[in-house]
Amino acid sequence: MKRTTLAILFACLTLAVSAQDAVQVKFSGATPDIVDFAWALAADADEEMEDPMNGLKRAIIKYRKGQALPEGQTLIVDKKNGYLCYETKGDNYKSKQEMCYWNMADKKHKLVGYCCELLMDGKRIDPGQFDNLIFYRYNNATKKMTLYDAGVEVEYSNISYSLPRTGKDITVTRWDKNGKATQQQLKWNGNGFTQP
Repeated sequence: MKRTTLAILFACLTLAVSAQDAVQVKFSGATPDIVDFAWALAADADEEMEDPMNGLKRAIIKYRKGQALPEGQTLIVDKKNGYLCYETKGDNYKSKQEMCYWNMADKKHKLVGYCCELLMDGKRIDPGQFDNLIFYRYNNATKKMTLYDAGVEVEYSNISYSLPRTGKDITVTRWDKNGKATQQQLKWNGNGFTQP
C-alpha cells in the first residue's frame, strides 16, 4: 500500500513539474509562425541577465515594430520556411541563434529546434556557457511546447550545428584543432533525427 501511494504521489509530482515546464505559444491566425515560437521562448528572458535570449528578445521587439537593429546585428525571419536566425558580430566573434520547426509525422505536433553558438575567429573551438541545441514539441491542441528528445546526441566540444532554412536535415560541423571543418547531416525522420 505504501509503495502504491508513493508511486501515485511521484507520478502526480512528475506531471506537475512537466506542466510547469510547458511553454504557452500565443499567436493570431490559424497556426503559429516562427516568430511566435521564438517569442514564446524569449519573452520571459530576464533583462538583468546577459544571455543570448535577451538579444533575441530585443531583436524580435524591434522586428515587430519595424525598427532597424543596431550595427553588428542581423535578424533573418523566413516565415515561409519556418526559420529564424539572429546574429551578433564583433571584431573576432560571431554569436548565432537559429530556430526552425518541422511538422511531425502524426500531424498533431511540430518539432521546434533552437540552436545557440559562438564562433571565435571564424572557428568553433571551445563551447561557451550559452551554447546549446535543444528541441521542443509543440502540441497543436494545447498550444504548448515541452522539451523533447529528438534523438540527437548533442556534443559541444569542437562541434557546431546549423538548422535548415530549406530542407529538413541538420548540418553538423566538426572542427579540428587547426580549425579545419568536416560536415555530416542529421537526417529528419518525421519524429526527430537519425544519427549518421
